[in-house]
Amino acid sequence: MKKILILGGGTGGTIMANKLRKVLERDEWEITLVDKQKTHYYQPGFLFIPFGIYNKYDVIKPKSDFFPAGINVIYATIDRIDGDNNKVILEDSKILNYDFLIIATGTQTRPDETPGLCEELWYKNIFDFYTVEGAVALREFFRNWEGGRLVLNIAELPFKCPVAPLEFVFLADAWFHEIGIRDKVEITYVTPLPGAFTKPQATKMLGELLHEKNIKVIPEFYIERVDNENKKIISYDEQEIPFDVLTIVPVNMGSDVIERSGLGDDLNFVPTDKYTLRSEKYENIFVLGDASNIPTSKSGSVVHFSADVLFENLMSAIEGRPLMAKFDGHSNCYIETGFGKGSIIDFNYDTEPLPGTFPLPGIGPFGLLKNTKMNHYGKVLFRWMYWHILLKDKQLPIESEMSMAGKKL
Repeated sequence: MKKILILGGGTGGTIMANKLRKVLERDEWEITLVDKQKTHYYQPGFLFIPFGIYNKYDVIKPKSDFFPAGINVIYATIDRIDGDNNKVILEDSKILNYDFLIIATGTQTRPDETPGLCEELWYKNIFDFYTVEGAVALREFFRNWEGGRLVLNIAELPFKCPVAPLEFVFLADAWFHEIGIRDKVEITYVTPLPGAFTKPQATKMLGELLHEKNIKVIPEFYIERVDNENKKIISYDEQEIPFDVLTIVPVNMGSDVIERSGLGDDLNFVPTDKYTLRSEKYENIFVLGDASNIPTSKSGSVVHFSADVLFENLMSAIEGRPLMAKFDGHSNCYIETGFGKGSIIDFNYDTEPLPGTFPLPGIGPFGLLKNTKMNHYGKVLFRWMYWHILLKDKQLPIESEMSMAGKKL
C-alpha cells in the first residue's frame, strides 16, 4: 500500500484530500490527513465580526464535515518532518511513513514577535482581527467606544489576506457613520508598504478611496515596539504614532513544525518552486498555500488555484512523468469597501491588477478595480460557495490560470 500524507486540514489540505480520494484507487493508495484542530475556520469572515455583521458561529464548522470518506484523519500535534527518511513524527512519538507528502500547515499570527504588543493593553485597547478571539473582543470594545484615534497597523510582510486591513478600515468608516460617531473617530492606516497596495493601479484606486473616506495613510512604517504606557506604536526610525485603539496585523509566520524540521526560511515558510509547487529540498514533498514562500498573496484564492496545479504535478510524480503544470501566481480578491459596495482585483506573478470585467469579458458581472454593489454581493456569496463548493472540490467557473479576457491594459 502506497501512502500520501497531508499535513494540515485547512482550506488547502481539505481540497487536496477531496481531489486525491476521487482518483486514487483505495486498495492501492492510503491517504492520511493530520491536523491538531477539529474546527474549520472561514477566515475571511473574521473581518465582519467586529462590526456585528457576522458572529463567531457564522465562521466555524467541524472539519469532519468536509473530509471525504475513505481517508484516515488523525487529530494530533506534529513534532517534526523527517524528509530524509520519509517520515512524520507526531508529538506522542507515533511515526507516519509516506511516499508523498503535502505540506499545507498554513501561517499563524505571532503577536509575541513585536515587543510590547502582548502586554497590559492586549485585548483591552489593542486587538487583532485575524483570530476569532481577537475579532470578538474588538466587537465588545466597539459596543461602548465613543470615539478617538483608531490606528490600524500592519507589522510585517508577508501576511495572509493582504486586502483585509483595507477592508477593515473601510468597514470601520461605514460602521462609525452608521452609529453616528464618525466625526469623533480619526482613522489611520499604517503600513510598511509605500502605498495602499503592492501594485500601481490598485494602489492608485484604493489610495483614492482611502482619501475620499478621510482615512489617513502613513506608509513605510516598520513597527519596532508598542509603548503601552503612552499608547503609541514606535518604528525602527523612532517615528511615533499615538492611538486610543490599535488594530494590528501581527507578524505572520509558518508553523513551528517547519522550523523544528529544518525545512523553512527565517519566517518558517517552506522554500518552494513557485511554478511546480514542489519543495526545493525534497522531490516527493509538495507545498500548498500559505505554508510556502512563493511570491504571491497568502489567500484562499491562491490555495484554490494552486491546488489544481499541485494535483496535476503530484499525479505526474506518482506516474514518473515530468512536472508539466505551472502555477502562474493567480490570485483574486473581493474587497469590501463599506456602505454595501465592494471591489475586486485579479492578478498573477507577471500581471498587476487591471481594470475591466470579471469573469466574463464585457459582461462581468463583477467590475475589476471598480467600487460597485455587485462586487459586494460577490463577497457575500463567496461564504456560501466556500462551505458548499470550494472545500469539497466541486467545479467553479473560474480557471486556475489567470485570463486576460475582460481586462483593459
